[in-house]
Parts: sequence; structure tokens; C-alpha cells
Amino acid sequence: MLLKTIATVTFCLFIFVQISIAAPQNDACSIPLDLQRDVDTKYPGATLVSLSDLDEDDRAFFQADHGDACPGLVRVDFYGDGKPTLALVLVKKSGSKKKSELVLAHLVEEHWQTMVLDIADEIPVVWSLPPGKYQDVYNEKTIRAPKPVIVLGRYESWAILYAWTGKRAIKIWIAD
Repeated sequence: MLLKTIATVTFCLFIFVQISIAAPQNDACSIPLDLQRDVDTKYPGATLVSLSDLDEDDRAFFQADHGDACPGLVRVDFYGDGKPTLALVLVKKSGSKKKSELVLAHLVEEHWQTMVLDIADEIPVVWSLPPGKYQDVYNEKTIRAPKPVIVLGRYESWAILYAWTGKRAIKIWIAD
């Protein structure tokens, strides 16, 4: 009887492991393989910010606002040309210090062009907002964005909005 129970448990564990391995991973934080290779080359040691990188409060805020989305990745038609464009928050950990970069990746003629939009000494999250009129937190600047915008922020702390002018990216602080 004991031998039969052990065999049954072993079989069930084997099936569970096979199902777990075959199950699709959460693809919210997946980026195209060719872009991943470029990121690995241009930003060695950097990883895409994931929910596990956030503290408990930021994780709860992000999930309440964005559900199952990836906190370090947003797909956005930033340039308004319909070509794949991703805003990535890459983090490098060096001891107890963490440095993150907001990287914009744009697919042009089958090649990813990347540029760093900003750098932070902490781990922010990223999301997109629709085209529109945006006022900075100080009521000094207004952006009329004809295309979707990118927001980089740290909950209960700060947020920066980035918009494309047709020639360059501009930014305003929308929370401080």
C-alpha cells in the first residue's frame, strides 16, 4: 500500500512539473528576441524591471493601476509612425545601489534603435497615456502631445511625462 501511494505521488509530481515547464510564462515582460540581444549587448548586466523589483507598496499601486502589465515595459506609438516602439526601464544592481535607465527602443527597417531618455537612482515604473494636453506640476509648462506619451514614475514620489515633438523628446514633471 505504501509503495502504491509513493508511486501515485511521484507520478502526480512528475505530471505537475511537466505542466509547469510547458505552461507559458507571463509574457507581459517579454520583449522581442532581437531586441533582447541588443539590450544585453548595449546595457550589459541590466534587467527589465519586474514586479519582484518593486517594494510591496509600489507593487500594490502598480497592479491596482495597470493589472498584469509589466512595470518595466510599455508598448507605445511614441513617434506616431505605427512602428513598434517600446519604453523599457532597465535596472542595474551594484551591491545595495540600484540605478535604472529609461530606454526607448524603436524598430526602424528591421533594426532596433535605442536611446536613453532618462536615468534614476531608484526603481521607477513606466506606462503610457493618450495624446492630449498635459500641465507640469509647477503650472509653468504645458505640452500638447499629438501622439501617445510615456510616463516614468515612482509612486507617492514623482512622475515625469515624455512626449515626441517630431524632432526630439521633451519632458515635464507631472508629480514631485
